[in-house]
Amino acid sequence: MNTLPQPAPLLTAENVVVDYGTRRGSFRALKEVSIEVGAGECVGLVGESGSGKSTLGKAILGLVPVTSGTIRFDGEEITHLKGAKRRALASSIQVVFQDPYGSLNPAMTIGDILAEPLATAGTSRRDARTTVADMLDRVKLPSTVIDRYPKEFSGGQRQRIAIARALVRRPRLIVCDEPVSALDLTTQATIIDLFIELQRDTGVSYLFVSHDLGVVRRICHRVAVMYRGEIVETGDGEQVTRDPEHPYSKRLLMASPVADPAGQAARRAAWLKLREQAA
Repeated sequence: MNTLPQPAPLLTAENVVVDYGTRRGSFRALKEVSIEVGAGECVGLVGESGSGKSTLGKAILGLVPVTSGTIRFDGEEITHLKGAKRRALASSIQVVFQDPYGSLNPAMTIGDILAEPLATAGTSRRDARTTVADMLDRVKLPSTVIDRYPKEFSGGQRQRIAIARALVRRPRLIVCDEPVSALDLTTQATIIDLFIELQRDTGVSYLFVSHDLGVVRRICHRVAVMYRGEIVETGDGEQVTRDPEHPYSKRLLMASPVADPAGQAARRAAWLKLREQAA
């Protein structure tokens, strides 16, 4: 029986190595990491602090130099793009950072923050204002916020603004670097729902970086688990976040909080046992 060819991944990272210079010499943050993100797909990248997950996101964004390996976007190699070519890629690849306040210029109004990427791309003032109003509506903020400043908003509202800024040039991929970890649990849930809705409506792809398996379970189609600069497990989002195979993935699962006190106590005991076995 003939089978239809599978579409090529939107993003492909192959054997990516990143080294950081330190006072003691070179430190290898990524050790031949490979990952793919398909069109319209959300791939979770999970691990503790220092695992290398944010470094991979920065390598894709061109924010850290790649020692070896290749990164391709829509079939074109972007590993070492610089200058005008890297800036042009901003129309296709955007980012949402962890700290929504730190990523927004406090001296600019919300309207100016959202219009700035459009002005850089040559969009007219009139068309930019129309696009900004549409993006604010998409992230469920009223158009009246356009003349206000970031300090006037809550953390959740600021993250909605950051998401709107990432979407304003209609990218095909957004790198989400711990985008809900600085928010309280209730706000986390509403922002995750917003990410899901926006992906459904726009078809944008996400590389969703997080330390919390519970968070990525809700949003990610596939999940890759990182440990000490390497991907140790990858697979279906539901399977990896509920019944992982690798011992490190299991420790991450046990470290995720649950609402039931008895269940939380049992989970912590299991986590301590796994940690002792790994020591």
